[in-house]
Amino acid sequence: MNDHKSRLSADISPSRRWPLYAAGFTTAFGAHAVAAGLGAESADIGLSLLGLGILLALYDIAEVFLKPVFGAVSDRIGPKPVIIGGLLAFSGASLIGLWADEPFMLAAARLGQGMAASAFSPASSAGVARLAGKHTGRYFGRYGSWKGLGYAIGPLLGAVAIIAGGFSLLFLILSLLGLAVAVWAAISVPRLAPLPRPRYTIVDVWKQSTERSFLGPTVVLAASTGALGAAVGFLPALAAREGLGTAGSVAVVTVLAVASSLVQPRIGRLRDRGVLADRPGMVAGLLAIVLGVLIAGLLPAALAMDGAVSIYGAVPIYCAAIFVGLGIGVATPLAFAHLADATPAERLGRTMGSAELGRELGDAGGPLLVGGVAVAAGLPWGLGALALAVGAAAFAAPASAASGSVTKPGRKPRV
Repeated sequence: MNDHKSRLSADISPSRRWPLYAAGFTTAFGAHAVAAGLGAESADIGLSLLGLGILLALYDIAEVFLKPVFGAVSDRIGPKPVIIGGLLAFSGASLIGLWADEPFMLAAARLGQGMAASAFSPASSAGVARLAGKHTGRYFGRYGSWKGLGYAIGPLLGAVAIIAGGFSLLFLILSLLGLAVAVWAAISVPRLAPLPRPRYTIVDVWKQSTERSFLGPTVVLAASTGALGAAVGFLPALAAREGLGTAGSVAVVTVLAVASSLVQPRIGRLRDRGVLADRPGMVAGLLAIVLGVLIAGLLPAALAMDGAVSIYGAVPIYCAAIFVGLGIGVATPLAFAHLADATPAERLGRTMGSAELGRELGDAGGPLLVGGVAVAAGLPWGLGALALAVGAAAFAAPASAASGSVTKPGRKPRV
């Protein structure tokens, strides 16, 4: 049966999977191009640390409430229409940013983009899982790599756009990107027909949501994404304090994203070959994140106390970005592949949407945690609190690889 599914997956042309990866790229690009720009320009637009944390979190707060809903919708009607509709809505919401001359309009644009991403993000994940066959690690590694590319290009292009035309130009680029990917998906993504689903009671849904095979990887995703959300905003802010300009500050996020993007496909392949088990990999990834966050929180301040030139204070920030990026790149594809292998195909959308709800809680909670503690005790303490939370999440990593033996027969893509 596994060989049969592998052939079915191989029969799908790679070009028909690329729009799914591009959808992941779009949400990462959109979220972090704006977020990194906000971090670097926060002083110029009058944002406090707490205000910065709130603006960073808005995108994810919208996703928290809507991703499970749209994930369930994709199970009912198939992923493709949800992906296309979400991308078109993302394009429309980005147009609000053309009038982003003050924090209120920035907040409205971020909120609208987050609501739209709530549709196409879990539907894209479900589509990747439906088309992966037995190679869940490999394909989620590629999906994560494309997201990492969005994290990498987003901050740099965002900085260029802000310098050239302000936030208005950046939001125009995002609107055009959403429209282009929607057209691409409409042309190339195969139609994955909804699968017959058993009727689930509230008790069934509760049991499914509290199983270790779901909760464990979801907590790991929440912790790694929380670190990412905080790093995207606060690492550029730290770099700016060390005397770097806008481009140099947001480049910190690019370093993080490149490290994550490069490692994810390799981790996925190691997982599929049985070389890397889920739990040790997830724990190692989270510990790398903890190390990076602690470096960012402690070393720049120590160098400043020694009277070092400010540019040397930025070196540990870039090192921290590398560790955080590598940790995210290790933990994320393992957690997603574990979820995909443990979930029947007919409810992949709901599961991915619920798991991404956990991610967005982390993505919203990370910046709020750092910003809130920083207001009371300073930024190093805020980053220390984040490191503690990420380290605690390592205890939730599932003990063994999920077995997909009972779910794989339903994984056949209907094109």
